[in-house]
Amino acid sequence: MDGSYRYSYVTGIQGGDQLEQLNPGAKEEDNDTIDIESVVNRVKSGDKQAYAILIRKFEKKIYTYCYCILKSREEAEDALQEIFIKVYQDIDRYEERVTFSAWLYKIAYHHCLDQIRKQSRWQRLVSLYQEQQTPFYDNYNKQVGIEQAVHELLMPLNREEKNILLLKVVEQYSFEEIGQIMDCKPATLRKKYERLRKKLHQQKMYKGGMASGEIAKSN
Repeated sequence: MDGSYRYSYVTGIQGGDQLEQLNPGAKEEDNDTIDIESVVNRVKSGDKQAYAILIRKFEKKIYTYCYCILKSREEAEDALQEIFIKVYQDIDRYEERVTFSAWLYKIAYHHCLDQIRKQSRWQRLVSLYQEQQTPFYDNYNKQVGIEQAVHELLMPLNREEKNILLLKVVEQYSFEEIGQIMDCKPATLRKKYERLRKKLHQQKMYKGGMASGEIAKSN
C-alpha cells in the first residue's frame, strides 16, 4: 500500500455464503468517533457491512504491522486479507476482557509467525534438495526460485504422498493429527511416510539425488 487503497477486501462469510466484496473507499464513519465494541456486536449479530467499518479502522495499521514482520509487500497484502477473513470467521470468540484491537493484533501476530515458519521449513527442504544436485547443475540451481524447486520436489509424488509430506514436514502435524485429517490410521500413515522417505531418497532428479535428511528429522 503506497498511501492509497489499491484493492478491496474480500471477506469470507460464514455458513458457505457467497464471498462479499467490501469497498474501503465507500462512505464511512469517522474513525475517531467509532465505538468499536458496538460495531463488533453488530457484526456478531449478522451485520456484514458493519465489518467494513472495522476493516477501514484497522487495515492500514495491520498492513504496516504485517509488512514489518514479513518484509514483503505482496506477502503483507495476502496476510492482511487472510487475517481479516479469519477475524470475521472467529469474531464470536472475541470477548471484551481484552480490547478488540489487542485481539486483532494477536491474530495478526500468530498468522505472520505461521507464515514465516512455513517459509523457513520449505526453504530448508528446498535447500537440501538443491544441495544434492550434481555440480553440472549448480549454476542452474542457484537461479531456481523456491516455488520452482518445490514444484520439482513434489512433481513425482501422487496426491496422497503430497498431502502426507505437506502435513508432516511443513505443517508439522503428528501422525495422529494427520490421521484425523486424512481419515487414516496413524500406524498406516507412518508406514506410508517411511515409504515416501525412501522414494524421495532414491528419486533421481536432473541426474542428482534427493537425500532424506530434513525429512528424516520429521518422525
